[in-house]
Amino acid sequence: MAVRKGVRVSDRLGRPLQDLRVSVTDRCNFRCTYCMPRAVFGPDYPFFRSDEVLTFDEIVRIVRACARLGVRKVRLTGGEPLLRPGLEQLIAALRSVEGIDEVAMTTNGSMLDDRRARMLKAAGLDRVTISLDSLDDAVVRRLNDAPVSVRQILAAVAAALAAGLTPVKVNMVVIRGINEHEVVPLAEQFRGTGVIVRFIEYMDVGHSNGWRREDVVAAAEILDHISARWPLEPMPPRYPGEVASRYRYLDGAGEIGVIASVTQPFCQGCTRARLTADGQLYTCLFGTAGLSLRSLLRQGASEDELVSLIRETWSARADRYSELRAAGANGLEDGRYERSRRVEMPRIGG
Repeated sequence: MAVRKGVRVSDRLGRPLQDLRVSVTDRCNFRCTYCMPRAVFGPDYPFFRSDEVLTFDEIVRIVRACARLGVRKVRLTGGEPLLRPGLEQLIAALRSVEGIDEVAMTTNGSMLDDRRARMLKAAGLDRVTISLDSLDDAVVRRLNDAPVSVRQILAAVAAALAAGLTPVKVNMVVIRGINEHEVVPLAEQFRGTGVIVRFIEYMDVGHSNGWRREDVVAAAEILDHISARWPLEPMPPRYPGEVASRYRYLDGAGEIGVIASVTQPFCQGCTRARLTADGQLYTCLFGTAGLSLRSLLRQGASEDELVSLIRETWSARADRYSELRAAGANGLEDGRYERSRRVEMPRIGG
């Protein structure tokens, strides 16, 4: 049965489908300890073969189907998305999809120079988020396990600003005993620049990063450190389902955000679906099984069939892993959340 265009869909908890994260590659030139530790993702790790990865045309077809169900924002992730050749072609194609209002990207910044930033902007990329976990080269290399300097990442931030990929956001994953002392210096680095720093609680994505609850620095603690230096006040979300809680400096020097998935779960407002590079659609960052859209596409599925299947999958969604984790619920042991089966961060795109 054909599905009427423009029919929005909600899940079993009343959450609409509004955002789609698209991982364009599972490969990365970093080996961040909280995402892609080298001991697991080494030379013998079975990354996707080129024929297993969705083509740009296949990605666009899926995005077009999702747009018919209410998706308005697409974020390109990885792995490291800038490792995917010709990414500008995909961005331009996504910008032409009816209903898509914004195309954004998350990157580690190592490949983002002035020329590439201008190319991405010209192709239609709206804004960019860049990862930076410290202003200390030694700490960065300990966390990223890659020969990258803070200067390189700061240059990427400057390139994004100059190209108009704004507002530029900087993501810092805060881990106790490693970089929590860098919270205030990183906030200071970007105060008054228009760059929005978002401090992220260390999360238990996948099953390879050795996550422990005691390594989490709570958002409340992060805010206490910053507000002791520069007083803050809360701001309203920009849109329903925004995952970062926003705070502005009282002296007018800009804003920051905190993402408190561990201590202040926001499952009730989650409107995100995630597409892996090999075409699996997941309805939760902590999911263990996805819907294989690649196989459907390569078997000749029509757009209406894609819409119907995505609608059925989202309508059945009842995911709320972070809430269950915070409550210490036994539901964490069911098939949806068993840690040993969870999809890894480089595949699901964060």
